[in-house]
Amino acid sequence: MEWFKLPLTAQLELLNKGEVTSRSLTSYLLKRIEEKDPQIKAFITVTAEEALRAAEEADKSRGQKDHRPLLGLPLAIKDNICVRGAPTTCASKMLAQFKPPFDATVIKKLKEAGAIFLGKTNLDEFAMGSSTENSAFFPTRNPWDRERVPGGSSGGSAAAVAAGFCAGALGSDTGGSIRQPASFCGVVGLKPTYGRVSRYGLVAFASSLDQIGPITRTVKDAALLLRYIAGRDEKDSTSAPHEVPDYLSALKLNLKGAKIGIPKEYFGEGLDDEVRGKIQEALEIFKDMGLAVKEITLPHTPYAVAAYYLIAPAEASSNLARYDGVKYGLRVEGKDLIDMYKKTRSQGFGAEVKRRIMIGTYALSAGYYDAYYKKASQVRTLIARDFQEAFKEVDFIVGPVAPTPAFKLGERVDDPLKMYLSDIYTISVNLAGIVGLSLPCGFSKEGLPIGLQIMGPHFSEEKVLALGHQFEEILKLYEKYPEI
Repeated sequence: MEWFKLPLTAQLELLNKGEVTSRSLTSYLLKRIEEKDPQIKAFITVTAEEALRAAEEADKSRGQKDHRPLLGLPLAIKDNICVRGAPTTCASKMLAQFKPPFDATVIKKLKEAGAIFLGKTNLDEFAMGSSTENSAFFPTRNPWDRERVPGGSSGGSAAAVAAGFCAGALGSDTGGSIRQPASFCGVVGLKPTYGRVSRYGLVAFASSLDQIGPITRTVKDAALLLRYIAGRDEKDSTSAPHEVPDYLSALKLNLKGAKIGIPKEYFGEGLDDEVRGKIQEALEIFKDMGLAVKEITLPHTPYAVAAYYLIAPAEASSNLARYDGVKYGLRVEGKDLIDMYKKTRSQGFGAEVKRRIMIGTYALSAGYYDAYYKKASQVRTLIARDFQEAFKEVDFIVGPVAPTPAFKLGERVDDPLKMYLSDIYTISVNLAGIVGLSLPCGFSKEGLPIGLQIMGPHFSEEKVLALGHQFEEILKLYEKYPEI
């Protein structure tokens, strides 16, 4: 049986019925990774021994009537989320040898639910990028077309799910880093409400924007994983004290008569015609489902990219100051302390990380703080207010995830501005802290996946997942796989 084609919920069902052991499923996926990943390069580290040991323990526990909800289920983890004893490199030379002595809260929760981990997936260095070409080790390739990028920064996780190396993975989303690669790779990616999932153990990029979320084959799978990673965490003061609902049960919600808003700002210049066409087709499906569709405005959208690329680098500049060659990570000796700092940071960080540190440090410097960081923060408030006003009129906002399907490797490496515009439709969701879901809505003429984005108010994951699931079950695009 081709187990790699099964969604996470189907794999779990086989495990629970005893029709497959965790050991055999894990071995099967590890063999597929060994054979096929050299073409894709989704993984930085494959933890085969640990995965097989955990699978054997899961099988023994199941025999002793252990009913943990994810028992023996293999997942992949983006390599900026700490897993105790496993390399956590952030795809950077700075942390190439770093093995954290603790688990991130999401990892602790998944372990408690019985999940096992196949390895750590590639990303843009410190999650800074939109193509996974900024990794210090190697670029990841898109399983649908090996000459194209998988998106970023969670490109390794999205490519691993699309290629059938695992049915579910974790990513992180600071400005679209779960949703854009999900769109490029034809899988599902959820950016939960800021504070819905603990950030403890996620290596910080921009602390007021970062959020961990699932990348899966189906919306149902995303609902399953979110159920076990969400919730209040005493170790993360920004995590919300809200109860965690049963997201799987919520998928059956009756949404007839709900209103969908279409922001006119998302359908202007720069949107690829094929993407526009597929979104229009999706809107007709929503109408057939009994939902009302109306045009809305999010007037401050044009300022989102500029605001984001001041706020995120400013926070990155502060967060990355800890990599100084003293505490942990890379150390390059120099003739004195200042020389050691300079050598460590210049050799440890890649070009894009340095670019963002410099932008952020400049924006925070005396004399420029008010003109740049403060102004960007004020614009952020206006963007958040746009969404608040819009959600008084509509229940959901729908639009594209990215302006184009996946672009070619190397195409935008030398043009940072063009690269930054890849996230034009996803950034506002992070600035406002709301829910964003990417799911496939079709393919381009060249056979490249195109993603649809569903946005909802704070803590509306139940409704957003329900709408995504009901839409997904009409098209059933999760049944299509790339040939590798």
